[in-house]
Amino acid sequence: MSNTIQKLLAGTSKGLLVFSKADSEWKVEKIHFLGFPVSMVFVDQRTNTWWVCLAHRHWGIKLHRSQNEGTDWEQVTTPKYPEGAMIKPGKPATLRAVWCMTDAGLDRPDELYLGTEPGGLFHSRDGGNSFALVESLWNHPSRDKDWFGAGRDHPFIHSIVIDPRDSNHIYIAVSCAGVFETLDAGQSWSPKNNGLIAAYLPNPDVEVGHDPHLLLACKANPDVLWQQNHCGIFRSVDGAANWKNVSGKDGFPDYGFALAIDHTNPDRAWVAPALSDEMRIAVDNALCICRTEDGGQSWQALREGLPQENCFDIVFRHSMAIRDNILAFGTTNGNLYLSEDYGGHWQCLSNHLARVECLTFV
Repeated sequence: MSNTIQKLLAGTSKGLLVFSKADSEWKVEKIHFLGFPVSMVFVDQRTNTWWVCLAHRHWGIKLHRSQNEGTDWEQVTTPKYPEGAMIKPGKPATLRAVWCMTDAGLDRPDELYLGTEPGGLFHSRDGGNSFALVESLWNHPSRDKDWFGAGRDHPFIHSIVIDPRDSNHIYIAVSCAGVFETLDAGQSWSPKNNGLIAAYLPNPDVEVGHDPHLLLACKANPDVLWQQNHCGIFRSVDGAANWKNVSGKDGFPDYGFALAIDHTNPDRAWVAPALSDEMRIAVDNALCICRTEDGGQSWQALREGLPQENCFDIVFRHSMAIRDNILAFGTTNGNLYLSEDYGGHWQCLSNHLARVECLTFV
């Protein structure tokens, strides 16, 4: 069992909960931003800075950071789309949501990226004090005609992957548009969707128009990427040049939002199956996590400790997290589960939270 896990941060629609482990038991240590919706949580491992985005209905989107593990919080200027930026002709772009955040690499200690709605990637060069729109992506010729919203009014960037071997090499995932890659730190971008399926479009093999729900790359082998997609589970072993559908052969698992991968073993991954876009409930009203040990050739349903009847929970895209052998996920009905053996056995940390939007380990 790992001794490195100290805290689990759970962003919910009613605040940020900090769970810590003491005497072999996980307990709530503190609640921050009580009553307010937390849409994003990110821990910059380089500095141990905690970042939180609040999605106020009245005050709009607010960014906060703490450099002392939540003892004090500082509000940071929210990114703004530049004057003249248009979602569509005649429709000015304004920030609707912050979906994800990541650091820009160990060799760029002051740089950060934010993925937002309506489809903007923002870059900070001063530790997050200010952010600028990456206009090369915003001005990509596919955005006006081929990007569209999926369950939202507008497209959004929910995944940013930095290649640990080369911080100029970045992938982003857009719902709906697909995966894009830059090899020159964002000066130019290319779609990387060969092999994906957009079953909801007249042409399912379009270059742009796909709906990845989450994109991750294995740190031990960054050429191996996984995505939980609207149309299945896909894996690439050649740096996103080609994608292969690795959904369960009997159609389970297939649809879902959340994804976790083993960063030392490129063949191991976990997904949280859901029943179709229309239903969005647990398959067979039974909660489970599915794991593969062979790159998606086969999947095992992990159910021990999880409710197996009358369950309507699903797991949102950023609501599953892993560190070493410890895996955790939170649900739309406010249930939080944790496993310390790669998902083999589950314990419930709480049945009484608000909707879980995001999880991360510290």
